[in-house]
Amino acid sequence: MASDANAPFAGANGLIFGGAKGIGKAVALEWARRGCSVAVADIDQAAAIETAAAITAEGGKAIGLRADVLSAESIAEVAAGAETGLGQIDIVMNNVGVVLNGHPLDIPAEEWHRIFELNYFSIIRSNAVFLPKMLERGSGHIVCTASYAGLYPYAAGRLPYASSKAAIISLCENLAILTEPQGVRVSCLIPGPTATAIMDGMTNWTPDLPMYSPGDETLLILPEQLAATLADGMRDGRILIPAGEEAFDIFRRHAQDPDGFVRSKIAEFASGDYGTPHVPEELLKLMRPNP
Repeated sequence: MASDANAPFAGANGLIFGGAKGIGKAVALEWARRGCSVAVADIDQAAAIETAAAITAEGGKAIGLRADVLSAESIAEVAAGAETGLGQIDIVMNNVGVVLNGHPLDIPAEEWHRIFELNYFSIIRSNAVFLPKMLERGSGHIVCTASYAGLYPYAAGRLPYASSKAAIISLCENLAILTEPQGVRVSCLIPGPTATAIMDGMTNWTPDLPMYSPGDETLLILPEQLAATLADGMRDGRILIPAGEEAFDIFRRHAQDPDGFVRSKIAEFASGDYGTPHVPEELLKLMRPNP
């Protein structure tokens, strides 16, 4: 039986969609260090295999699989491959996400559909495969990745992204009400600013539109820090797991006066304060090029 320190990971089998890079990779490595065998599933199969190899090099057990979360058939194939390679899947993390920037009038409707298909409906397709099995046996854990952008308003230039992330938070909260009494836990990871490469492939539909950010009271952190926060939150039985508790402090301000909060953001952005997060000195040192 797993010790409390390593629950719910020791002896468990996990599957991470979008697990090859960034947050997903950090989570895969963190879970493995806590005793979980991990199936790393990603559209980039070579990167998934590379992440799995990094886990096995540290003495863990992992496999890399190709996954296209736009395809229900692909998700079913990933499930079969993960179960063949590892056994029963105890934890599933839905971590696929894409982002864009632009004025809503400049973003084609097709892009709205694409963002929701990848960020939100990929979870629906995953749940259709894994949730019935978990409910039948009365155990399991569903994890989904949202964002501060879905928790409180600021991402005015990323409306499809923010809307999809808000939908994920609502999905997780309501799913937990339904499934936790039946033995299936639900956790929603809510990242704030995180040093990943997600912006590298971002389409900017309005080149002169600023990148509105969550505020200077938020901190830019490394994916490894976020992965540890997630694992600790899962261990402690949390449903909503923010990157930092400042997210809930901001959320409380929003809840106390929603109109006032939105108008304060309007005023901040109008003044040229676009909510750039604080970058800790130790992280700045890591980001600076070597002389």
